[in-house]
Amino acid sequence: MDSFDSFKAAQKQSWAYFAPYEAHTTPCAAMLVKRAGVKPGQHVLDVACGTGVVSVTAARLGAHVTGLDLTPELLERARENARIAGVAIDWHEGDAEKLPFGDAAFDVVLSEFGHIFAPRPDVVLGEMLRVLKPGGTIAFSTWPPELFVGRMFALTASYLPPPPPGAAPPPLWGDPSVVRQRLGSAVKDIHFDRATMVIPALSPSHHRTAAEKSAGAVVRLVAALEGSDPARLAQFRKEYDVLAGEYFGDNLVRQDYLITRATKV
Repeated sequence: MDSFDSFKAAQKQSWAYFAPYEAHTTPCAAMLVKRAGVKPGQHVLDVACGTGVVSVTAARLGAHVTGLDLTPELLERARENARIAGVAIDWHEGDAEKLPFGDAAFDVVLSEFGHIFAPRPDVVLGEMLRVLKPGGTIAFSTWPPELFVGRMFALTASYLPPPPPGAAPPPLWGDPSVVRQRLGSAVKDIHFDRATMVIPALSPSHHRTAAEKSAGAVVRLVAALEGSDPARLAQFRKEYDVLAGEYFGDNLVRQDYLITRATKV
């Protein structure tokens, strides 16, 4: 197993607990699908689909949807969500850096806070564009590095072992200048929108406690430090609470994000 395989295996394990967060990502899914202009009859791919909130949203509009995720526990929840909604979706367990689909197979390729965790941006973006038809739409939601979630990822990363050489920090996907550079000449008509996710919380530490149970990197950090270095874990918790406090008010934590939409040339 090479370093990237080991890294992805750890991600796969830690993201298995993400399902409770779907209550917060569900409204964002509607926003992404709307911004992407998904229409009935289109073939849509949801990359790193998690519990399927984007997939189900698009399918309820009449699109033919395929969802792919690395983590089987999240796909199990996605299947249940689709069953409850009464929609048929083609689910796949797989790697966003190795999409098991043919060239130009989809009219729309989407990802909500998902593809950003693939360690190599050039690889995952190359795959997303490969399976998208010319003239098709690519759209994704991401976390800007200078705002709460981007800063939280940076804080968490500072307490974890470094990723494999060549892996890029997920929040760089939230910087429009970086996104433009990565998309390059493969697309036209790049458009950016801003939106906000609000997370109910009784205090910054209440928000952090939920993250420790559900947010992949934080789950991984707690598992690594709880037994081996409780003092370091306590310091992380203190720093997290101070950071979350900057975005906390009226029992809500404000999480601003970026939506990118572009057309494949």
